[in-house]
Amino acid sequence: MVNVENYVFQEDDIMDKEQVLSKLTESGLVAVVRAKSADEAIKIADACLAGGCTSIELTFTVPGADKVIAELAKRYSGGEMLLGAGTVLDSETARLAISAGANYIVSPGFNLETAKFCNRYRVPYMAGCMTITEVLTAMEAGVDIVKIFPADLFGPKIIKDIKGPLPYAKLMPTGGVDVSNVSEWIKAGAVAVGAGSSLTAGAKTGDYAKITETAKAFIAAIKEARKGN
Repeated sequence: MVNVENYVFQEDDIMDKEQVLSKLTESGLVAVVRAKSADEAIKIADACLAGGCTSIELTFTVPGADKVIAELAKRYSGGEMLLGAGTVLDSETARLAISAGANYIVSPGFNLETAKFCNRYRVPYMAGCMTITEVLTAMEAGVDIVKIFPADLFGPKIIKDIKGPLPYAKLMPTGGVDVSNVSEWIKAGAVAVGAGSSLTAGAKTGDYAKITETAKAFIAAIKEARKGN
């Protein structure tokens, strides 16, 4: 078993940072996967991918999250799925996630040590921010895409408000984004959106086909919204 604490990452262990960011923003949708078990999490991820959502954020609230990431990384070793680790609160968890196969790291808030760690290994870090000061702090620390969270407290207007003084900021709203409003977020200037329960609700009743259909609707709405931008 690999000693994660002392593990030295090799070049082949980590996908090129620019490639990750390009693939993530190309699809425009990140599925936030929370589940009660590893099996449920894998089924949700598979259903999202079947619907065209190639970017998965497997949160560390899922039991054995690192093992789930490792399983998905093995299953989709051809690069079909872009694997992210979510609810990462510190650099230690980031190291565990990346060693398991995560391509990017997502946090509900900003953590400087996590930013430093991810920058060291050129792994995208998407830190959650709520204010313009937090966005600036995150960007100064090398955060490429800032996660606006919880986005439902603001609505799409917050994207335009932030991009007024920071037109070069790349923002990804998460929380409260659904099929009915995703086009508003994209038109406001979001480079991608994170969707959790509004996308994965079908898992509660075992209806994974519903997740696939919802993912398709999200992707279609994002593509349509981008035509006007």
